[in-house]
Amino acid sequence: MTRGFYIGRFQPYHDGHHSMVSEIAEDVDELVLGIGSAGDSHTTHDPFTAGERIMMVTKSLRELDMTTYAVPIEDLDRNSVWVSHVQSMSPAFDVAYSNNPLVIRLFTEAGIEVRQSPMFNREVLEGSEVRERMIEGGDWESLLPDPAVNVIEEIDGVNRIQQVSETDSNGN
Repeated sequence: MTRGFYIGRFQPYHDGHHSMVSEIAEDVDELVLGIGSAGDSHTTHDPFTAGERIMMVTKSLRELDMTTYAVPIEDLDRNSVWVSHVQSMSPAFDVAYSNNPLVIRLFTEAGIEVRQSPMFNREVLEGSEVRERMIEGGDWESLLPDPAVNVIEEIDGVNRIQQVSETDSNGN
């Protein structure tokens, strides 16, 4: 049995993430999704809580015929111990998946095999594009799996990101 690990902020979980997870699912028997920057929320860059992102991921992955685990991973400001931190928060895994150069380097230095996957429609399918569309009232729903859209609607996420992106009356 092979268990993989894939980390992302998932702010929010979108079709690019979903395509990558579907691709990874062909390689592994089980998959751990690390919910990165788990302590961050209620900002324009990180509007959703770790729990809300776990809901998006878990509900979106129900269609896969594979055991998945979603675990929150808080940020550390010490890259040299980051992998051991991730391992302490996660079920054991055999291979990590990432396209992030720093993450690849840290896992490789720790002796963990890292596999890269192609990115899907990266010009549009990135969290900053989705969040910008939410703020501006554009079409963001078509970029996410339906279960993730439902979670954002349930938590009034669009209103949240629009509100936290506003400046105060002094222009700050």
